Amino acid sequence: MADWQTISSLATAAGTLVLAVATFSAVRSSNQSARIAEAALRTGLRPLLIQSRTVDPELKVVWSDQHTARLAGGSAIFEERGGVIYLAMALRNAGAGSALLHGWHPVLDRVPADVPHASPDDFRRLTIDLYVPPSDAGFWEGAVRDPDDPLRRGLHSALAARQPVTIEVLYGDQEGGQRTISRFTVLPAGEEGWYCQVARHWNLDRPDPR
Repeated sequence: MADWQTISSLATAAGTLVLAVATFSAVRSSNQSARIAEAALRTGLRPLLIQSRTVDPELKVVWSDQHTARLAGGSAIFEERGGVIYLAMALRNAGAGSALLHGWHPVLDRVPADVPHASPDDFRRLTIDLYVPPSDAGFWEGAVRDPDDPLRRGLHSALAARQPVTIEVLYGDQEGGQRTISRFTVLPAGEEGWYCQVARHWNLDRPDPR
């Protein structure tokens, strides 16, 4: 004679197991969808700075002391006025999100691409927020004003001898995340001008693809 109580218990257990498997599959699928959506959102916010194109429009750069200069597409500014060394680079955002610039780190001479970037703690903070819109042109600017700045003498010598310098720019997306360091080289162009080239990019808040 069939033990209906046992059969009922086994059926209930089987149903519970099926429900658990279905729930696990649904949760895993939901988590995967959430990860895909989050990755898509990050991609949509991710900036990537490179040198601007020569056909990009000329930009007016204004420093905090009201010093101004015209910056053509693909070019850079490296000059001294009134004892202040001014630097700027014409940039283009090749990413999908706006770039919020945080800071910069100058290095005398041209730094090879295989040399690691500076620590984010060593970057000089910008005194104003600079943004470069996605698929558009913008600029980075910096200045050395303090007579006792340890880099002043080296930058002055590089400017006088028209030697290249390296500028590492720290930036992130419009929410302050996805921090990236891009290394640029400022190079002499002609007798008086300067231009910039991007050398390498590093991701700080996500795995590096290399």
